[in-house]
Amino acid sequence: MVTETANALGQPIGFPLPDWTGAGRPPKTPMEGRFCRLEPIDPARHAAALHEAFCEDREGRLWTYLSAGPFDAAAAYRAWLEDHAMGDDPLCHAIIDLATDRPVGTASYLRIDPKAGSIEVGSITYAPRLQKTAAAREAMYLMMRRAFEELGYRRYEWKCDTLNAASRAAAERLGFAYEGLFRQATVYKGRNRDTAWFSILDLEWPALKEAFEAWLDPSNFDAAGRQRSALRGLIRQHRA
Repeated sequence: MVTETANALGQPIGFPLPDWTGAGRPPKTPMEGRFCRLEPIDPARHAAALHEAFCEDREGRLWTYLSAGPFDAAAAYRAWLEDHAMGDDPLCHAIIDLATDRPVGTASYLRIDPKAGSIEVGSITYAPRLQKTAAAREAMYLMMRRAFEELGYRRYEWKCDTLNAASRAAAERLGFAYEGLFRQATVYKGRNRDTAWFSILDLEWPALKEAFEAWLDPSNFDAAGRQRSALRGLIRQHRA
């Protein structure tokens, strides 16, 4: 990987991008795989079912590290979606389980910067029934694929409260590289947040795509739906 070059004065500068014209903005169209479909959020169609699925988390752990929630009633969640999740950035998606055709989670593109070629995935909220499933990982693969292949982004980001051990582990399991800590980055729910930064670059995507597709292949699952090879191991193998 070339990380820098030099100008006529011998000063180090970034490597050239003579053909770079920017990335595209994410469209409000569905993304579909074998296990799930992501579609732009529609509070009228999705809010009640999402709230029902999220309420399976009786203790409200889903919301600890998110800026909003928990929501006592479906109407309150729908009102929040209508106020905060209907724009182009963040661009919020409902995750539909194809086995039941029911929404079971959400994920968004945010901090979208086509000029720099940088985009973030965030506001990830998985109902208990979605967690640790093939659909959960496929949803992340579909969002990565759109960002890199359809839209031409150079950088795909994941950020989380550094105290959110589950989110940090998920980022690493999905192939993100840890970049560092932004101390006292923001305040939410009346408390400090130090933010951990992770990323995937476009030059890393081909190997990562191969690993995801090997993991998602039907041959990687037994008759009971259990994985034969773990995604983390496949990522190491394809990156080697």
